[in-house]
Amino acid sequence: MQAAWLLGALVVPQVLGLGHGARGPGREWEGGWGGALEEERKRESLMLKNLQEALGLSTGLGNKDSVAGNPEGKGVWGTKETPGEEEEEEITTAPTSSSSPVPSPSPTPEDAITYILGRLAGLDAGLHQLHIRLHALDTRVVQLTQGLRQLRDATSDTRDSVQALKEAQVRAEQEHGRLEGCLKGLRLGHKCFLLSRDFETQAAAQARCKARGGSLAQPADRQQMDAVARYLRSALAPYNWPVWLGVNDRRSEGLYLFENGQRVSFFAWHRAPSPEPGAQPSAASHPLSPNQPNGGVLENCVAQASDDGSWWDHDCERRLYFICEFPF
Repeated sequence: MQAAWLLGALVVPQVLGLGHGARGPGREWEGGWGGALEEERKRESLMLKNLQEALGLSTGLGNKDSVAGNPEGKGVWGTKETPGEEEEEEITTAPTSSSSPVPSPSPTPEDAITYILGRLAGLDAGLHQLHIRLHALDTRVVQLTQGLRQLRDATSDTRDSVQALKEAQVRAEQEHGRLEGCLKGLRLGHKCFLLSRDFETQAAAQARCKARGGSLAQPADRQQMDAVARYLRSALAPYNWPVWLGVNDRRSEGLYLFENGQRVSFFAWHRAPSPEPGAQPSAASHPLSPNQPNGGVLENCVAQASDDGSWWDHDCERRLYFICEFPF
């Protein structure tokens, strides 16, 4: 069918050209009929071009056929035209030989709906991908939460283990202190006393004795006090060093208590030496060894002299040797 259309497009112009040639050249065609023929010629050229494009033929095919069918160089209509008319025809037909752009079809409502549906489908696919990623993130968050919970449990177990180790270490140090006090120090009944030659305040000395499983020495009676005095004299002779005891009146002035809160039932305070026989007694105390206690609110802790075992009150912040006692 396309070949028939092509044959018709090629034959009809030739027939029309022959008819026009039979009439012979005449000046009467130069008028209104000449313009009509020019429009007809343009329309036929456009029809031939569209037909060639529809059939997939090259544009130069029609020109080649025209030259082959007209070897003498005559026009399509078989009329011999003057040179001026040929130039005018070339000028007239030149714009028609250029390919005019095919206008794009205007969008229809169906095209707009299709476009919107396509965009909506793209958005739906993007939302689906976002849901997939959110699900993956939720899964990851759950895994991280579980891992964090496991780490917290492990940390709690480790903390408990460290606490248990610290308690075991404290018990071991206390046991070691008790054994050392009883092996190296003085054992009296159910108590062991051990001298420490480190200078500490009264509170720091109590803390060190407690860390080793004991406390500052608390002689329960005169017999224990005399035994502690002999132990200190033999350990520190020939020097006289004050040694902290676990006795103080920090709670109330003049109310002396042991470190365990019990009230002291006996005292061994230092007393100034008695005057020689025949000498007049003096009301003033000895400047080097006054009667104890004499410090008032400024001296609230008790230390025992290592030479005679007497008690002296001192400032609690003074750094002295100390003696610990341990239960046996």
